[in-house]
Amino acid sequence: MGAIAVAALLASPLAWSHGSVTPQAVDIKDLERLGDEWREENPYRDHPQQELAIDIGARAYNSNCAACHGLEAKSGGIAPDLRELENGPWGDEWFKELVTNGSERNGRVLMPRMSDYVSQEGLWAIRTWLETVSMETTGQ
Repeated sequence: MGAIAVAALLASPLAWSHGSVTPQAVDIKDLERLGDEWREENPYRDHPQQELAIDIGARAYNSNCAACHGLEAKSGGIAPDLRELENGPWGDEWFKELVTNGSERNGRVLMPRMSDYVSQEGLWAIRTWLETVSMETTGQ
C-alpha cells in the first residue's frame, strides 16, 4: 500500500470524528425572553435564572458546539478552546461578535453565524455555561 493510501486511511476517521455540525434546536421555554435587540453583556450572569441557563447552555453546547470546539469546551485542535475565553464583559464582546457574525477566512466559513440558528437566549445560555468551565473559573 502506498504512502498516500495509508495517509488517507489514517486521516479518514479524523474527518468524520466530529459528526454532524447541523445546528440543533435549543429548548429555552423556561428562560426569560431577551427580545430582538442583542444584549452587549451576558444577561444571565448573576441572574436568578443563572443555574437554569447553565443547564440549558451545557445541553445546547453539546448539541451545537462540541463537534468543533470539543467536549467540555476542550478543543481537539479543530477550533479554538473556549475554556480560554475570558469571563466577564470583554469575553461577552468577543462571544457576541463570533456568534452573530461567524468567522470566515479566504472565503471559507470557519464558523457559521450561530445566531441564524440558535436564539439569543440559547446562545447566552451557552456563554453562561462556558464561564463555569473556563480556565479562569477552574484555575487551570
